[in-house]
Amino acid sequence: MSMKRFLDEAKLFDSTNVLHYIAEISQFHRIQGSKELPEAVRFIREELRIWGINARLYEEFYDGKSWFLTLRSPIAWDLVHGRIEVSGKVFTTSQSPLVVMAHSPSGRVAGEVVHVSRDEDWENVEGKIVLVGKEWRDSYRKANENGAIGFIAYREGTGDAFPYIGLFLTSDDLEWARIPAVTLPESTAKEIIGRLNSGESVEAKIEVEVQINERQVLPMLYAEIGRPPFVLLTAHVCHPKPGANDNASGSAMLMELARVLSRLYDGSFRFGFAFLWIPEYYGTQAFIERYAKLGDYYCVINLDMVAGSEDRAGSTIMLVRTPLSRFSVVSGLLEYYLELSNEEGKSFSGSPMPLMKFKSYPYEMGSDHDVFNFFGVPAVMPITWPDRFYHSSEDTVEKVSRRSIEIIGKAVLATLLALSKAEAKELQRFARGYAMKYLGELSRDRDTESAERLVMMGLARDSRFLGIEAGHQFEERPWLKWVRKGRVSGELIRRVDERAYEEFKELTKDRKILVHLHELLMLGEVMPKRESFGALREEFGEVEEEKLERLVGILEKVGIVEML
Repeated sequence: MSMKRFLDEAKLFDSTNVLHYIAEISQFHRIQGSKELPEAVRFIREELRIWGINARLYEEFYDGKSWFLTLRSPIAWDLVHGRIEVSGKVFTTSQSPLVVMAHSPSGRVAGEVVHVSRDEDWENVEGKIVLVGKEWRDSYRKANENGAIGFIAYREGTGDAFPYIGLFLTSDDLEWARIPAVTLPESTAKEIIGRLNSGESVEAKIEVEVQINERQVLPMLYAEIGRPPFVLLTAHVCHPKPGANDNASGSAMLMELARVLSRLYDGSFRFGFAFLWIPEYYGTQAFIERYAKLGDYYCVINLDMVAGSEDRAGSTIMLVRTPLSRFSVVSGLLEYYLELSNEEGKSFSGSPMPLMKFKSYPYEMGSDHDVFNFFGVPAVMPITWPDRFYHSSEDTVEKVSRRSIEIIGKAVLATLLALSKAEAKELQRFARGYAMKYLGELSRDRDTESAERLVMMGLARDSRFLGIEAGHQFEERPWLKWVRKGRVSGELIRRVDERAYEEFKELTKDRKILVHLHELLMLGEVMPKRESFGALREEFGEVEEEKLERLVGILEKVGIVEML
């Protein structure tokens, strides 16, 4: 029998339902620490209840003090009203709640605007309103420390849209964070910068009214269908209104998958299914720390930004594979079904043609799949990227793509059905074929000695769950212990050693370094140091070993890792 049959069964997935749920969820301003985030989760829970799915609501709290592994909770915060008047224009939160930066304090100020683009510009901000286009959180702190009275942020590439920028202030931060923070569209900011550069003076008025509460619910909605072991599906439900693609789309797709699987599941399935809606990173780390039974999960599929449009948003479909340190056949199955689901039309010789641009990528960070990988559960992520409306007021429901939803939703469902229902000999054949394909891709450019060992270890873990015979479990010979697991947090480092934080920040300006660092920590828990760096090179190609050595030294200094 062909493995393609599971894609035929996946036709029960209904993209119309997903579009409806996206429209509903995008009505909530789902800022972490706000009241509308748990309200959105309650909407999802009620829909699940109607379908007969009993979901548990786990609750922790945003209070600006609690730690969830490596991340400290932001304050409990709700927006009341915001307004900015500048350059003859008036913008208010009735146009978009993104006019006010998430977690900004209240304040009403008026004054001269100064554009800060160089370090020396901070010498001229006292008593003024600063305009900043990068490194917003650090810049906001500098604005407070240097006597500015207001803060305006903009982001390159957003055009006429308001950018989403969160401060994620903690209760300790409120000791120095005093000034109101707002955003402007890039087009308006550039107009102001042009006037300032020509010698004109620009005045602005800012009004921000917010409510900072003692605490707010941090919701984690969890449901199970069937019995363990489970394939866990996750989606973060947070982000500002509208946040249609990011990430009402993932939350909505997760709802539809739960609805369909509740009707398809029977006791003969190899796996049950678990579903988790959380606030990004904070909720995932809280769930893993306090509620998860990690041994129950074979793998994780994280749904983030699954509805980007090719024509409007400029999106392609990406599959972020598991890290090499967590190699699993689940990456291959999802890749296989994404390719099949993406077929439409014929080439000049009759071969299927892709409907959208699609490519699989080595491990990348940026969403909740990260944390499960850190804790040993292989996690993959389908995502549409780039998205020209990303983190902006223009991420609206009319920009999302039914086509993307269909391709990804059916591919995920087919993957789940194949894992649960395919015969062992089919999965064994597929696992062998995918391992050869994966190693073949790597070996075109470099040696794969360490990669081969890690692939065999991953297949051995797959075999225990799938009932196949593949791979080999080698002896683990770690060179470090990751003591404080979770996303490596600059704030955590800063609390221990300010100078170490400044060095960490400088070394990780290139986002790729952070990906390599986290994978190095995962590799370091199973392989000696030399082999870990070798595996990292085999997985990613060029890596900056000297920087990584220095970063590991910083993590050892602040107690995040220990050398063995």
